Amino acid sequence: MQETLERLSGAVWGAPLIAVLLGTGLYYTLRLGFVQLRLPKLLKQTQMRGSTNLKAVFMSLGASMGTGNIAGTASALAIGGAGSVLWMWVSAFFGMALVYAENKLSAAYSDGNVLGPMAYLSRGLGSRSLALVFALFCVLASFGMGGMAQVNTFALCFYGCVGERRILTAAAVFLLILAIICGGARRIGTAAQYMLPLAGIAYAAVCIPVIAMNREQLPSVISDIFGQAFGVKQAAGGLVGQAVAVGIRRGIFSNEAGLGSSPILHSSADGDMSAWSMAEVLADTLCCTLTAVTVLCACDTYSVADSLACLLGGGAVPFLTAVNGLFALCTVIGWYYCGESAFLFITGGRARRLFCLIFAAAAASGALFTAPAVWTLSDIFNGLMAFPNLIGLIMLRKDVPRE
Repeated sequence: MQETLERLSGAVWGAPLIAVLLGTGLYYTLRLGFVQLRLPKLLKQTQMRGSTNLKAVFMSLGASMGTGNIAGTASALAIGGAGSVLWMWVSAFFGMALVYAENKLSAAYSDGNVLGPMAYLSRGLGSRSLALVFALFCVLASFGMGGMAQVNTFALCFYGCVGERRILTAAAVFLLILAIICGGARRIGTAAQYMLPLAGIAYAAVCIPVIAMNREQLPSVISDIFGQAFGVKQAAGGLVGQAVAVGIRRGIFSNEAGLGSSPILHSSADGDMSAWSMAEVLADTLCCTLTAVTVLCACDTYSVADSLACLLGGGAVPFLTAVNGLFALCTVIGWYYCGESAFLFITGGRARRLFCLIFAAAAASGALFTAPAVWTLSDIFNGLMAFPNLIGLIMLRKDVPRE
């Protein structure tokens, strides 16, 4: 079964999808005059308009800054080497232009009922069928990447602390998720507004001292990041292509640029949040970079827990469990909003409570499965979601205004 899933994931995330993602990001980078470099100016021009917009920012940032920033980055290093970090940066740079264009299109076509890509595919492009395809893939991605993968990563850390109590863990996670998501966007945004800064500050407060303790490794780490991304030795062994594929896949898995989730989340705000969507990609990539540099400086096992142990000792696993739990919950509740919006588009606004229960159960089931199957399924759903969204971004390119 796992072998079949791996083949399917490889087909979805093949060279064509990566080329289209990077090519579309390059196109919007040039068309918008390197809009990424004008981020500070654009942020100053964006009106936050009270707590609603602030909650939307934290909800969107929380949806992207999940366990992929920790476990996903470590996995990318193990598979693609240090060179994969550079390709995460490339993915993020062009992804900032992609996410900006997504949010501009969403701001032009969304209303209170139809949001994000579903709005600009059905209204801008005039294709309800393509919007329904996107919505279906979005629901599947919310179950996989947004739910099961996050809970699975937290559960594996948790089992390392207390032993395997899969049924009890799944039940507790189910009730916690359900209690938050039943409150809608307002409760989700409020929860993310408190949990995300706590997790981010705590994680940085440990990683930065670890890097400082191993600062003599920094020059070689930087050299490896660039050298292994383009090196002759790596090219001869086929590792450059692997670093490119893994780095871009994990980068997109983390920052979600090009998938269409960001404009759905920002649709809960009052006004155009395109500039903030770019800031979120940048913040997410900085967190991934922090993980990568910490791991590369502190150990040879590509293990975040082993890296943090040089500072925290036996407390590394409990600390990582707590941080993963906060990051995972922020991502789960943010992705619930994406999945719910897509589900309501498919059903015509019916059965919201039913989706609450199904989503909470699907996410909690991540505590019951093994990691490889969960992450591979998440990769597949992730990639499928990008296809209809990229069609919209390409076909509606003239509708994205130049700044």
